[in-house]
Amino acid sequence: MDISNYPLAQLMKIKDKRFEQALKIVEEKTAILKREEQVLFKLEDEKNQVLKHKDEKLAQLREALDSGESTDKIRQMKTYLDVVKEKLKEKEKKVNDQKKNVIEAQNQLDIAKKNLLARKKDVEKLQIHKKEWEKEFKFWANKQEEIEQDELGSIRHVIKKKEIKKSQNS
Repeated sequence: MDISNYPLAQLMKIKDKRFEQALKIVEEKTAILKREEQVLFKLEDEKNQVLKHKDEKLAQLREALDSGESTDKIRQMKTYLDVVKEKLKEKEKKVNDQKKNVIEAQNQLDIAKKNLLARKKDVEKLQIHKKEWEKEFKFWANKQEEIEQDELGSIRHVIKKKEIKKSQNS
């Protein structure tokens, strides 16, 4: 029996392959999370621009009210402000939906990391088992070699005794 004939070698290859696959999945999930965070950042920026625009228009409306603008112009400004408020609501909804996507992507990444950790433990356990198996294999191989050496020594001793008897009898 050879030390290179580790009985769980195929299982070790399978576990290594599963670990590598889990690593790729973690990388993919990390990339997805980064993409979702970038989309969220863009959407928040757009929402902030609309909010800023709304605040500007609100200030403009107040200024128009203070300066005594015509009712038609004020009504027109209020109508436009309502349109801007609706646009802001849409942007806020998109931001909230994207936050949910980011949370989901983070959860998927966490699951993938847990899976990777489990795969890594499996690989490490097999590596430890292989080292123990190699130690035990070497121990028993040395024992076997000692037994064979003892047997060879005994046989040589018996042969020498026979040769000595033959030479004494002759």
